[in-house]
Amino acid sequence: MAKISPFKFLQEVRAETEKVTWPTRRETAITTVMVFIMVAVASVFFLLADQVIRLAVTFILGIGR
Repeated sequence: MAKISPFKFLQEVRAETEKVTWPTRRETAITTVMVFIMVAVASVFFLLADQVIRLAVTFILGIGR
Protein backbone atom coordinates (compact mmCIF):
# COMPACT_ATOMS: atom_id res chain seq x y z
CA MET A 1 0.00 0.00 0.00
CA ALA A 2 1.46 3.34 -1.05
CA LYS A 3 2.16 5.87 1.67
CA ILE A 4 0.62 9.31 1.23
CA SER A 5 1.84 12.29 3.19
CA PRO A 6 -0.65 13.97 5.56
CA PHE A 7 -0.33 17.19 3.54
CA LYS A 8 -1.29 15.41 0.30
CA PHE A 9 -4.16 13.68 2.10
CA LEU A 10 -5.54 17.00 3.37
CA GLN A 11 -5.27 18.50 -0.13
CA GLU A 12 -7.29 15.61 -1.54
CA VAL A 13 -9.89 15.88 1.21
CA ARG A 14 -10.27 19.59 0.52
CA ALA A 15 -10.61 18.95 -3.23
CA GLU A 16 -13.34 16.35 -2.60
CA THR A 17 -15.14 18.65 -0.17
CA GLU A 18 -15.33 21.34 -2.84
CA LYS A 19 -17.15 18.90 -5.15
CA VAL A 20 -20.01 18.42 -2.65
CA THR A 21 -23.25 20.22 -3.46
CA TRP A 22 -24.55 21.52 -0.16
CA PRO A 23 -28.32 22.01 0.33
CA THR A 24 -29.70 25.51 0.58
CA ARG A 25 -31.27 26.79 3.78
CA ARG A 26 -34.73 26.39 2.19
CA GLU A 27 -34.07 22.78 1.18
CA THR A 28 -32.84 21.99 4.69
CA ALA A 29 -35.93 23.57 6.27
CA ILE A 30 -38.32 21.71 3.95
CA THR A 31 -36.57 18.40 4.58
CA THR A 32 -36.66 18.99 8.34
CA VAL A 33 -40.40 19.72 8.27
CA MET A 34 -40.98 16.60 6.16
CA VAL A 35 -39.10 14.48 8.70
CA PHE A 36 -41.20 15.84 11.57
CA ILE A 37 -44.41 15.17 9.61
CA MET A 38 -43.35 11.60 8.83
CA VAL A 39 -42.43 11.01 12.49
CA ALA A 40 -45.88 12.23 13.54
CA VAL A 41 -47.62 10.01 10.96
CA ALA A 42 -45.54 6.98 11.97
CA SER A 43 -46.27 7.67 15.65
CA VAL A 44 -50.03 7.76 15.07
CA PHE A 45 -49.86 4.63 12.91
CA PHE A 46 -47.97 2.64 15.53
CA LEU A 47 -50.21 3.93 18.31
CA LEU A 48 -53.28 2.70 16.43
CA ALA A 49 -51.63 -0.61 15.48
CA ASP A 50 -50.61 -1.16 19.09
CA GLN A 51 -54.15 -0.48 20.34
CA VAL A 52 -55.68 -2.85 17.77
CA ILE A 53 -53.23 -5.60 18.69
CA ARG A 54 -53.86 -4.99 22.42
CA LEU A 55 -57.63 -5.25 21.91
CA ALA A 56 -57.27 -8.42 19.85
CA VAL A 57 -55.03 -10.10 22.42
CA THR A 58 -57.24 -9.16 25.36
CA PHE A 59 -60.29 -10.40 23.47
CA ILE A 60 -58.65 -13.69 22.51
CA LEU A 61 -57.22 -14.34 25.97
CA GLY A 62 -60.26 -13.00 27.85
CA ILE A 63 -58.12 -10.72 29.99
CA GLY A 64 -59.54 -7.66 31.72
CA ARG A 65 -63.12 -8.73 32.26
